[in-house]
Amino acid sequence: AIPKKSGGERILGIPTIQDRIAQMIARLSFEPLVEPEFLKDSYGYRPRKSAIDALRVTRKRCWYQDWVLEFDIKGLFDNISHELLMKAVRKHTDCKWLLLYIERWLKAPMIKADGEIIGRTQGTPQGGVVSPVLANLFFHYVFDKWMQRNHSNVKWCRYADDGLVHCDSEKQAQQLLIELKERFEACGLELHPTKTKIAYCILHIAKMALEKASTRI
Repeated sequence: AIPKKSGGERILGIPTIQDRIAQMIARLSFEPLVEPEFLKDSYGYRPRKSAIDALRVTRKRCWYQDWVLEFDIKGLFDNISHELLMKAVRKHTDCKWLLLYIERWLKAPMIKADGEIIGRTQGTPQGGVVSPVLANLFFHYVFDKWMQRNHSNVKWCRYADDGLVHCDSEKQAQQLLIELKERFEACGLELHPTKTKIAYCILHIAKMALEKASTRI
């Protein structure tokens, strides 16, 4: 358990040395199969993409649309459905050893410092080498592809389980919040009650002010 900036604790599942090596081999084998499928506005846990890139594209888009819906998932790594995740994994590989080991790692119990053994029926341990790509794959289908199918004209940006959707109006943002809440709940996830919010882009106001000033000059 490590302290969180927002208070409380975050549980890390640290693999043994042997499993860290094995998970890296699995990741090096599996990541190239899914990376080409991921969408361009997904920035978390991806080669040659960073949080800075996500901030850069978000800042640019805030000049053109007034409202944003910012969301965060409560305990993503703790609540990922094993059934849905393995369904996604099987969509991209039929390699028997990869499927076998990924499923074993998902289900492996965690041993606490006092020796207590905790079973796992959902989630992927935060701290595992293979966990980031698995979490990203899960969210690729839960959010990214869902947005592409249902709101193809809406711009969005996601870094891991933190996402932002650009909207033309507060009404649109509120409607999307309702839809996303339903979508995530259907996939076993919950929006964070305090970190999820709708905000007005002050940058848009600044842009209009600059444009008016330039015309006067």
